[in-house]
Amino acid sequence: MKDVILIGASGFVGSAILKEALSRGHKVTAIVRNPEKITRDSPLLTVFGTDATDPVTLAELAKGKDAVISAYNPGWANPRQYEETLENYPKIVEGVKRSGVKRLLIVGGAGTLFVKPGVRLIDTGTLPEAWLPGVKSLGEFYLNTLMKEKEIDWVFFSPAGNLGNMGPGIRTGKYRTGKDDMIFDDKGESFISVEDYAVAMIDELEQENHHRERFTAAY
Repeated sequence: MKDVILIGASGFVGSAILKEALSRGHKVTAIVRNPEKITRDSPLLTVFGTDATDPVTLAELAKGKDAVISAYNPGWANPRQYEETLENYPKIVEGVKRSGVKRLLIVGGAGTLFVKPGVRLIDTGTLPEAWLPGVKSLGEFYLNTLMKEKEIDWVFFSPAGNLGNMGPGIRTGKYRTGKDDMIFDDKGESFISVEDYAVAMIDELEQENHHRERFTAAY
């Protein structure tokens, strides 16, 4: 059993990770802005309605934990999503450092994955305009800040090009992994359900296959 902090546990991805972690018997301390959104009840779950982007608060809550999993997102409808992502993610990293926790697993984006040599997804012009503030900011944080981080054992887990966007998700427990190149199936699609993304995240928590690097998963 791992004892972990989960930031953003009430969101689309965070709630799937929360469900998967609890189902495998891991102890979870969820940090969310709105604790009333966490309706799951488990003796393994503790919920705090507080600001995970305050390094002092995060350090205190995370002290002694095995890992921090961050599904932080300032909100897709937030007009300052781009700015707040770049302002707040370094604060989360700082909080983890102060806590003494060595392992930080981040729900990353697919925008910086290569779709062909030298061309990242974000460069293709195919992403909806509404997604760009979140995609660009998370990509810039990964490329410009996280890749230079040497003190903690971080992982940036990029999903497939489409994450649970093709109807109801299914948990198959099966997926393929890669590093910096987007994974496509034989139909040319890049997809993973949010449930199987969560499976892959908790597999990484348990197995610790990646260290100070990005990886991705798809069918």
